[in-house]
Amino acid sequence: MNRFNVLAAATFLGMAALAPMSAQAQTATAKPAETKPANAPDQKPAFAGQTRAPQPAQMVKVKKEVVAQGLPHLWAMEFLPDGRMLVTAKQGKMHIISKDGKPGPAIDGVPKVLASGQGGLLDVALAPDFASSGMIFFSFSEEREDGNGTSVASAKLVPDANGGAKLENVNVIFRQTPSYDGNKHFGSRLAFGAKNELYVTVGERSDPEPRVQAQELSSGLGKIFRITMDGKPFDGNPFVNQKDALPEIWSLGHRNLQSATVDDKGRLWTVEHGPRGGDELNLPEAGKNYGWPEVTYGVEYSGSPVGKGVTQMAKTEQPVYYWDPVIAPSGMAFYNGNAIPEWKGAFLVGGLVSQGVVVLHMDGDKVRSEERVPLDARIRDVKVGPDGAVYAVTEQRGGGASTIIKLTKA
Repeated sequence: MNRFNVLAAATFLGMAALAPMSAQAQTATAKPAETKPANAPDQKPAFAGQTRAPQPAQMVKVKKEVVAQGLPHLWAMEFLPDGRMLVTAKQGKMHIISKDGKPGPAIDGVPKVLASGQGGLLDVALAPDFASSGMIFFSFSEEREDGNGTSVASAKLVPDANGGAKLENVNVIFRQTPSYDGNKHFGSRLAFGAKNELYVTVGERSDPEPRVQAQELSSGLGKIFRITMDGKPFDGNPFVNQKDALPEIWSLGHRNLQSATVDDKGRLWTVEHGPRGGDELNLPEAGKNYGWPEVTYGVEYSGSPVGKGVTQMAKTEQPVYYWDPVIAPSGMAFYNGNAIPEWKGAFLVGGLVSQGVVVLHMDGDKVRSEERVPLDARIRDVKVGPDGAVYAVTEQRGGGASTIIKLTKA
């Protein structure tokens, strides 16, 4: 190399050293949000970036503001068109929260729920045509003659002059079967897709005896369902014409699904509770098997392997992303607002154990980076408000009062 080339190379290298790293390069060298030891350290991800993604190179500074407090033990929240919040309380009541954070009286007409263990009044969603129909949908754990299970009801929300409302024409449109006499893993979230299809997520009831039914198409345990607003199987469901298969099933092999949302393409995304380690983000597709309990990351609560300890198997899907240790996911939103532009296109997931909001920045259908917003409270639900701000619903283990926290860019 001649003297000119040596000088040129040295100048180039010096300029490169002074130039700021690209966002991609910065991301690649950033530390992951999760640094605690894994419960299953010998398990390896199936592909790069499937777990412990790096934090973003630059994380947004978040302002946290309490907008409602002293509320009953909430499970879900949905924004009404006028900016008020419709909330479900686990013990079996609904309320409308005014814009100044005050809860209205309990809404009449809510059916009896089984508020025991992990059961109660669960998710709520507005019909796509709510502005004209006033229809809502909600899920709840229902006592039955042969046990209990997750059910979905529709009703018309009729407001009154006192800031409250009542439910009319309440109709249970769907019941998860078979029933089971237990108090765990009811799920559940409700999400409407681009064709007004209603996705219903449920659990597999936790115990060793029923949980294996997550693999059985004749059982509604451990499934995602896709139904019409009348509770019928949605046209084009993958198992409609298969003998002994429930026609409402969309996907199978799930554990306990308490997070679900639809992205800007109308596609369903979910995050489900895994065992100790093994919470997973999925993009559930028609007819596909997501493995539980035969295939999973993580271990049993006892520390022993789940089944044969298998993390990959033919004809089962790998999660898009997984956490070990867990965040304990509940509630989920796709951020397409403008109030926090750095989060555009990200998924926001409530963390019960991680006690905050987990922000998943995407690169196509893969997680590029993971950000944590600590809130020092168990987060049960996450929603994006009409103002573009993010709202998180807190809870206390075992009950107690809930709070709604507003997150904006500082």
